[in-house]
Amino acid sequence: MKKLLAVLMVMVLSAVMLCACGSTSNDSDTQEKNSKDTNGDGTVKVGIVAMIENGAFTDMRDGIIEELKAQGYTDDQIDYQCAQGDATALSSIVSNMTDGTYDMVFTVATPPTQAFVNAESDTPVFFCAVSAPEAAGVITSMDKPDKNATGTSNAIPVSTIFELAQNVTPAKKYGLIYSGNEDNATNTIKQAKEYLDSAKIEYVEKTAPTSGDVEAAANALVSEKVDAIFIPNDSIIQDGIDTLVQICNENKIPTYVSSATTVASGCFATLAIDDKGIGRKTVTMAMEYVNGKSVEDIPAQVIGIDYCSVNQKAMNALGLKKEDIKTDYEVLVLE
Repeated sequence: MKKLLAVLMVMVLSAVMLCACGSTSNDSDTQEKNSKDTNGDGTVKVGIVAMIENGAFTDMRDGIIEELKAQGYTDDQIDYQCAQGDATALSSIVSNMTDGTYDMVFTVATPPTQAFVNAESDTPVFFCAVSAPEAAGVITSMDKPDKNATGTSNAIPVSTIFELAQNVTPAKKYGLIYSGNEDNATNTIKQAKEYLDSAKIEYVEKTAPTSGDVEAAANALVSEKVDAIFIPNDSIIQDGIDTLVQICNENKIPTYVSSATTVASGCFATLAIDDKGIGRKTVTMAMEYVNGKSVEDIPAQVIGIDYCSVNQKAMNALGLKKEDIKTDYEVLVLE
């Protein structure tokens, strides 16, 4: 009888231990699964939003998605939406993604970031490649974000780009072209004028409010006999870039820009960041929030220059070779 009781006691204890082990494993799995459920609704959902799609923004989006997956997120937890340049569509996306069902939202560039921040929702925003976050009003301080948003800035190294330009194709007169419709582009042009004023270099500026106006603006700069042209990150100018490139190459005018994507589109040169890289770095910052930090304790970061990007056809049109590109950065020639 005693032996029977002993055997039964062992069986009971074993069962209890197995249940405890099983419970610990399940709890651990559940905890790991829900560790990214930052709003506590039992599901994990992350939004990614762009206003338009172009080469740079697509690479940034892909960098964000790749790093999210590396962090354990799955396709069904990631929702990418693009407003296709439509402000009404963007407003609808913002309304949908700030309804409390999304754990966090990643915004690509300035317009969608402004839209989400202005919504003043509880959903944290991690912006990617906002060139001037403070000027755009998405944060008051880079060091202490205060609007439930933080992220990465591809602050355009305006003075360094002009130094590159003066080293490679010295100019006495620059042409500046932008749409006048985008805060980030206007801010970059402001910095360009400040640099040129300080360097006592002449310049003339032209605006192209629509992509259809780019040709007239480019021809106006040619008629003003500019020696080189500077272009900020501006989606409207980007839409008309083929025409601008053709005019500038025919007139042997070098075009210095703010994005490697614009170089890939035919413009001459820039000092660039890696677009996928800035997307990945934005996710790395967001993981600090996922792991318990508050947004205001995650300083926004300015991402530095990765390389000098040069377009081969534009270089040929100017009669230059790779050896003529005088810079301390690695030179990547785009065919």
